Amino acid sequence: MRRTLVRAVSAVVLTLATLSTPTAHASGGAPVEVTVNARAALATVPETGLGANHAIWDANLGTNDTADLLKNAGMKLLRYPGGSYSDIYHWADHTAPGGYVAPGTDFDTFMSGVRRTGAQAMVTANYGTGTAAEAAAWVREANIVKKYGVTYWEIGNENYGNGHYGTAWEADEHADKSPAEYARHVVAYADAMKAVDPTIKIGAVLTTPANWPDAIVAEGDNGSWNEVVLATAGSKIDFVVLHWYPGALDRAGHVPDLIQLTREQIARHAGPGSDRIGIAMTEFNTGSSSNGSNTQPGALAAADSYASLLAAGVFTVDWWNVHNGIGAVTEVEGHTDYGDFGLLSSAACTSDGSVCEPALNTPFAPYHALGMMSRFARPGDRFVRAATDRPEVTAHAVRRPSGDLAVLLINTSSTTSYPVTIDYAGFTPAAGVPTVLTHTNGATSITTATTGTATSQTLPPLSLTTVVLRPAAPQTGLPGTPGKPSATAVTDTTATITWPAFKPGVKYELHRQNGAVTEQLGETTGTTLTVRNLRPGTRYTVNVIARDAGGAQSEPSPPLTFTTGTPATSTCSVRLTIQTDWASGYVAAIDLTNHGAPVSGWTLTFDWPRPWQRLGSGWSGVWTQTESQVKVVNEAGNGTLATGGTTTIGYVGEYTGPNVLPRVFTLNGDTCTLR
Repeated sequence: MRRTLVRAVSAVVLTLATLSTPTAHASGGAPVEVTVNARAALATVPETGLGANHAIWDANLGTNDTADLLKNAGMKLLRYPGGSYSDIYHWADHTAPGGYVAPGTDFDTFMSGVRRTGAQAMVTANYGTGTAAEAAAWVREANIVKKYGVTYWEIGNENYGNGHYGTAWEADEHADKSPAEYARHVVAYADAMKAVDPTIKIGAVLTTPANWPDAIVAEGDNGSWNEVVLATAGSKIDFVVLHWYPGALDRAGHVPDLIQLTREQIARHAGPGSDRIGIAMTEFNTGSSSNGSNTQPGALAAADSYASLLAAGVFTVDWWNVHNGIGAVTEVEGHTDYGDFGLLSSAACTSDGSVCEPALNTPFAPYHALGMMSRFARPGDRFVRAATDRPEVTAHAVRRPSGDLAVLLINTSSTTSYPVTIDYAGFTPAAGVPTVLTHTNGATSITTATTGTATSQTLPPLSLTTVVLRPAAPQTGLPGTPGKPSATAVTDTTATITWPAFKPGVKYELHRQNGAVTEQLGETTGTTLTVRNLRPGTRYTVNVIARDAGGAQSEPSPPLTFTTGTPATSTCSVRLTIQTDWASGYVAAIDLTNHGAPVSGWTLTFDWPRPWQRLGSGWSGVWTQTESQVKVVNEAGNGTLATGGTTTIGYVGEYTGPNVLPRVFTLNGDTCTLR
């Protein structure tokens, strides 16, 4: 969606919603149980993980004060020239017809700030009003003439917002505004830009799963935006670009599915070798000014989402924006929230001058959240699974190359101070008091102390807490870490897992992640293992661990995720066809075929994979939903199914998060083949 680009003199509507005075902190009662599993590895923290957006309408883009603040927060990637302005910006003369360009924001000034920050740059080439030749000339100026070494280049910004789907905020002068036209130009841009510098990486714009206009197929198109773009330009790109403004502060749980569905789209449509294509979240913000976009609730959501996205393998998450400007002013958890999506204050005032932000470059709470992230998850660290038994407290963990472990604990309760107990698998903490970093509601900095124990901490209300632990024994002489496994011959109940590492005398164990608990699926002295008794239609994430004759255990391999299918043959089969999708719901048809003995009366069942999915309505059967299970019973006129007979039923499905389609259907108790 479009974000309003706010200047200091912008007019805003002032709304004041005063919350009740916070009560004294209550005790959380029984401790929250936290589980950290160092055997269950996720993604490695990349060099470019923590990022933010700069914009050419921000006069403070290139100042030393801004660069130094970003450096102190650990920013490693800065994006330019700023959201929708990218599609009207001409770099050579530093103009953006129809938009405001602040003094001192040209490309050289931006790069000076990038270098002072110690970050890398990501540049968005102008697709909407530019050309491939213009973009190639920018690459030449940046990398050949100026030797800036800019690796990451996007082609346009949110180009699906050009009016093709009915809503327009993105500039696009092409007569054809379809995804096919965008994809053809991505190919042309990539060819022209890589002819200048073949080392650069090119990114194409995708829609984010479950965010408009994801999954919508416009008239005349051969598929959704993502399907068409990936099918045409997949062989030319190095990464895809997502933007996410969830609009609520409790959406980090959507991240694993959001990224997995994107990976599945890439694998399905981008052609051979598509596993090389990375995922960048080049704009992220909580998108919720009413709940605290620049106060502590927004900070907690920021840390939770950044950690979740990086753990899922996104190679950069870039906050919108460094400076943005004042919006609707509210009181949130005892502090003024200026409705400002920036990390730093713009010192702006409301149109009537009744409310002004604090002094220029005063950090807002999300700035401190990203500062905490840079101290918690450093480049080269490996995320490992962590979980809690209370929804008010979330947990993330990383294992450092040194063997140290860091645990990030987020208490979202505004009134309750929670004691926590931490249990570890695959890691034994050293004795002694650990180092603890904390940021609390209204705090202007992150505090560091030695407090509590490795297994017991207390979390203040609305707080971020990082516990840094050393291992009890030196991490030397361990078996080498196995390489990333791959899956072949995946059926409904079996899969063959293979990994590249091999050393005589070492035993390899295959572990399945089940939340923060691992289940050993088998072991072998070879490099291939066929696992059995898997559940049909189920997503599995596994790691390989090497263990030597003395019992020393390696670090876990990079994770592998695969999904089992349904029986190759069965007494029934189901074909699920999505007829139309509007990014929050869809109409589906189910062709149900009987391959067994004639049936007189049938019941079809399936489960929604996620709690944010539900049945809207259904037809050609009697449809009911109980908790997550959907049941369809035949109507009087279609209850008989001869051998080989087919009946078609349909439903409306509704969703408020990534739409993971049901994969397992049973007819009168038998699991059907999914066609």
